Amino acid sequence: MPSEPVPLGFVFRSRAKEEKAPVADKAPVNFSKQSRDPQAPKGRPTPKRSEAQSQRRSVANTPLTRKDASKRQREERRAAMERQRQALAGGDERYLPARDKGPVRRFARDFIDSRFNVAEFFLPMAVVILVLSMVRVGSLQNIALLLWLVVIVLIVLDSIVSAFRLKKRLGERFPNEEKRGAVAYALMRSLQMRRLRLPKPQVKRGERP
Repeated sequence: MPSEPVPLGFVFRSRAKEEKAPVADKAPVNFSKQSRDPQAPKGRPTPKRSEAQSQRRSVANTPLTRKDASKRQREERRAAMERQRQALAGGDERYLPARDKGPVRRFARDFIDSRFNVAEFFLPMAVVILVLSMVRVGSLQNIALLLWLVVIVLIVLDSIVSAFRLKKRLGERFPNEEKRGAVAYALMRSLQMRRLRLPKPQVKRGERP
């Protein structure tokens, strides 16, 4: 009996399956699951220590906003002013203003604070003289004018003597140090009342600096 004809579609599908079968056999099959740290978030391994540190540094180095930067500057300025205020009250050299720092300036302050200065009594005497000059009595007004002249002459003479002595002492005490402006700094301090001077006096009157 003659055999039944084979459909062409069946022949082509069989060949296609035979050609794909070796390729599928050659593909490696990996049934193992990816190991994961039990404490790590799902689907993400635990970062290494170096990576964590670099992430923390990147967060720390994140640029601040203008508002945060201004706030930080205000806090730093406030802390610096507080340290400076305490230094002026206690004489701590580390936080004093630049004009008050150094052994030369400290010696100049101690030199002025250890003696009586005519200039430090200028304000109280000026008040007295002003009151006398306001009284409409000719003799009192003449006395007030005379007192003005006496006070000015005494301040000038005392300042000259103080400057001469201080300059000599500075030359003996600090022969190799920069002393520019120290005498003028001391004379300006002598114009202030002792209790109002900053930094606060660290020596008593009559004590040799």
